[in-house]
Amino acid sequence: MYTPTHFEQPNIEALHELIRSRPLATLVTLSSTGINSNHIPLHLSAQPAPFGTLQGHVARANPILNDLNSESEVLAIFHGPDAYISPSWYATKQEAGKVVPTWNYTVVHAYGSLRIIDDAAWVRHQLEALTNHNEAAFPEPWAVSDAPHDFTEKLIEAIVGVEIVITRLDGKWKVSQNQPDKNQASVIQGLSESGQSDGLTMAELVKAGVKPSSSI
Repeated sequence: MYTPTHFEQPNIEALHELIRSRPLATLVTLSSTGINSNHIPLHLSAQPAPFGTLQGHVARANPILNDLNSESEVLAIFHGPDAYISPSWYATKQEAGKVVPTWNYTVVHAYGSLRIIDDAAWVRHQLEALTNHNEAAFPEPWAVSDAPHDFTEKLIEAIVGVEIVITRLDGKWKVSQNQPDKNQASVIQGLSESGQSDGLTMAELVKAGVKPSSSI
């Protein structure tokens, strides 16, 4: 991933926060026929430090289980908030007109080796952890145990666990750091009034910039 220094996000806690808040990953793997991708939610465990472990599951019928280059890295991509930036928002537009549109976004790339885990107890534990994390914000959280045991056991037979111990973690926060203060201020206003789905969130990210590096 091309990441100019001013867009680099070195803070591990910030990267973990994005993964936990946007757990649906694009999982890129290499098969005998070339690059493959799957879209699956991955649950993050902070151990082992510093980068942690990603755990999830795929359908037993998924070709990834039988056609995976075990010697190659896999890549899990987590997309955070993003927003279109109109050049009409820039304060400097009135001065020289030398402005163009761009796109602000946050993204995390997690690398590691993929391990396939065909173990029903492990898969059930992973499902419970993933479900508990994503249900936590609801007033009446649903739990795997709420469904009949024989029903969930039958469903678990149809899926297989996957695990990635993260060996490299890259983050890019493209949030108008390359713009002068007055343009950042006008972008914050434009985003706040834009009505874009991530507009207000991106406005806060522009205000915050990139967090300082955490210790590893």
